[in-house]
Amino acid sequence: MKPLQISAETAVMLSEKLNVPLEQIMHMPQHILIKKLMELEAEENKKDE
Repeated sequence: MKPLQISAETAVMLSEKLNVPLEQIMHMPQHILIKKLMELEAEENKKDE
C-alpha cells in the first residue's frame, strides 16, 4: 500500500484533529481516513446544535 497523496501540511492538520500519529495518517487506507473525517464532522455538527 502506498502512502496517501496529501501534502505535509494536510497530514499534520489531520494528525492533530484526529489525535493520530502522523506516520499512521500517511499509511492509513483512504476509505478509513474518510470514515474518520465523517465521524469528526458529525461530532462537530452535534456540538454546534
